[in-house]
Amino acid sequence: MSYKTILVILDTPDNAQVAVDFASALAKEHGAHIVGLHAEIVSTVPLVAPMEIPDPVAVQALQDMAHSQAVEVERLFRAKMEREGLDYDWRSFISTVGYGSEPLIESARSADLLVAVQPDPSRSSDANVDVESFLFESGRPVLMIPYIFTQPKPIRRVLIAWNGSKEAARATFDAMPFLKAADTVEIFSVDTSQSSKHAPTETSAEIGATLARHGVRATLTTESCGGKTPSQVIENRLADNSIDLLVMGAYTHSWLWQLIFGGTTRTLLQSMTAMTLLAR
Repeated sequence: MSYKTILVILDTPDNAQVAVDFASALAKEHGAHIVGLHAEIVSTVPLVAPMEIPDPVAVQALQDMAHSQAVEVERLFRAKMEREGLDYDWRSFISTVGYGSEPLIESARSADLLVAVQPDPSRSSDANVDVESFLFESGRPVLMIPYIFTQPKPIRRVLIAWNGSKEAARATFDAMPFLKAADTVEIFSVDTSQSSKHAPTETSAEIGATLARHGVRATLTTESCGGKTPSQVIENRLADNSIDLLVMGAYTHSWLWQLIFGGTTRTLLQSMTAMTLLAR
């Protein structure tokens, strides 16, 4: 089993080079076809007081900037694909709603794996990829690359954040190619009253047995919160074990609950130290 179609989401020139490098390395490893996806975002029309009429100069400047970014991103992508001799497609869409538009989501649904770079919080941009839209609407797993990474690294040590949910189960099976190729796989459960209807040790043992039948030998670990949040416990485990890839289900609670109160998924995405495969 391997990923045969990898779609790489190329939002800004700052992120594009890293995203393309990681996707290319994965494509070589899996013999995959790469799809480059970009949204040329037409920003909201600026209005000028007191008449609140459109400012044509500002509108044109925004459109020119979006187009020049699209041209640069495409150039970076095609140049890398040609240098590496990879099989690829390029897809670019003009959008007024960012990366949540239907044509982009439809393109993503035909891929085995989506690759995106975590937005750098110090570089806010309307062009940054909307991860939530892809997670909720595409039905495909998303591999997030931390913005602090500058070059591809092999995935040797994998941590599965297991809580017995359907999201965690989907992420685990979507990650199977990575699990099979890894040197070590750990199924890690955080013992909280909200983790699962069953004890974490029970459900993690069951998924461990299933993975073993696929040839994946995983160790089972359960840790209590001890006054920490689940995300803090997972972050500590990632650091202590030098994990290359975190596999986790996204948004076990409702999207509105997560938006208002935050949660493990959102916290870990904001402080990523390892590549993270998310599925919903």
